Amino acid sequence: MHPCEAVRLLGGVASRSQLEVVCDPSDVRRLIRSRDLTRVARGRYATADIDEAGLTAGALQGVLSHTSAAPRRGWEVFRAPEKPHVTVRRSRKLTPAQRASATVHHVDLADDDVVDGVTSVRRTLADCLRLPLEEAVAVADSAVRAGDVDEFTVQRIAADLRGPGAATARRAASLVDARSANPFESVLKVLASQVAGLDVTPQVPIELPGLFVRPDLVDVRRRIVLEADSHAWHSTRSQLRRDCVRYTLLAADGWLVLRFSWEDVMFRADYVREVLARAVALSDERAQQRRRAA
Repeated sequence: MHPCEAVRLLGGVASRSQLEVVCDPSDVRRLIRSRDLTRVARGRYATADIDEAGLTAGALQGVLSHTSAAPRRGWEVFRAPEKPHVTVRRSRKLTPAQRASATVHHVDLADDDVVDGVTSVRRTLADCLRLPLEEAVAVADSAVRAGDVDEFTVQRIAADLRGPGAATARRAASLVDARSANPFESVLKVLASQVAGLDVTPQVPIELPGLFVRPDLVDVRRRIVLEADSHAWHSTRSQLRRDCVRYTLLAADGWLVLRFSWEDVMFRADYVREVLARAVALSDERAQQRRRAA
């Protein structure tokens, strides 16, 4: 896999070690040297178009914000924006061509809302938490994973918000959990939260005969396991064998294992929710059968 494609699949930002698992390490080193991969935080890289976004913000006399600011801080996003998000002063007048170059937000930012041409950690989170739920949780999970904030701080930021998007922000904050490893898992967690009767937790340890596993998402009471399966991480022969052993032992031990591809989670949310709802219905039916048998 090309390193730039791997970065895209990993949410727009990736560590060198992550890239070298799924790409030729020599390709990763070459793109870092050529600056096709840009260092955005300690050990974290994004594609070179992140620099172009900064130039666009400068040309508009604004700052990078929202999901364009998040990768600058080393945080992954649900989907990289087609155009950079740029926040400018309320009084700033732009030509049609300037407006077309970015997604523009007219806000008078406080001095401490901006650091080196990018919205601050707190401001970036406040902006991103107002986004649609999947996008909000993906960014907030990543910010907590990176150690820039903790879950309590995210909840405080969300609680202080008012106006459009504030309710979504508080819902997103309630779902934040650094154990979600990437935006793929974050979005699957959000979709699961929208299915009545399903209560999943990331990375719950499960002891199986001869094996100890931590599936991506687990509903312990219903014994349902959700796995976010990316081809990049499950494509070699050894990975295939490991997955077969893992899923077979889970099924043999009474767990219902549901596996979802990156494309389905990212682009077929209705399908994912429908399957999850069917799994809940099956769980309820089996519980009734056990009660009748008893």
